[in-house]
Amino acid sequence: MTVRSLKTALACAAAVSLGLAAVAPAHGVDGPAPDPRNVQAMRDMATAIRVTAKYVDEQEAIKDGYVPHGEECMTNPFGVGSMGYHYVKQANWGSLDPSRPTALLYSTEKDRNGRRKLQTVEWMATDGDQDLATTNDRPSMFGLPFDGPMPGHWAGMPKHYDLHMWAYAKNPAGRFHNWNPALTCPGHMTHP
Repeated sequence: MTVRSLKTALACAAAVSLGLAAVAPAHGVDGPAPDPRNVQAMRDMATAIRVTAKYVDEQEAIKDGYVPHGEECMTNPFGVGSMGYHYVKQANWGSLDPSRPTALLYSTEKDRNGRRKLQTVEWMATDGDQDLATTNDRPSMFGLPFDGPMPGHWAGMPKHYDLHMWAYAKNPAGRFHNWNPALTCPGHMTHP
């Protein structure tokens, strides 16, 4: 399969996946989701998937400035899943543009070619007053509020808000939930 036909297949699969997500209730068993009647939210989701489809190839993400954030797989300290490996494009920090995610999250396992699989697209924005008790600057996208504010996840990262979209992997907790209970990081065990 050529790269072009692979991209076409992925774009088609993403469109079908987006269509299925669009018929889900706004707050169902799969967590919060955009209102399918919100035309702008549906367009923005389609844009995010279309623009990030090329990053299924980990090397394309690196070429476009997404830098692996160390070798640490992010796991929830309370044992409710994992996010995987973050590849961050610092130039996109604070972006509320669906076509400019801050981070791409890759699988906890590598394929036979030694590459990770794209699973999640994430947007991050600084909490303006750096006070975890206030939320007056909480951003939103796709008609959904970002999670947070929360402490930084690594040294130098400010208190922030973030929004995850599991565009390339199933998340039993919901397409926009931050942790995926079906994933574990290498060397970590999840607890029931």
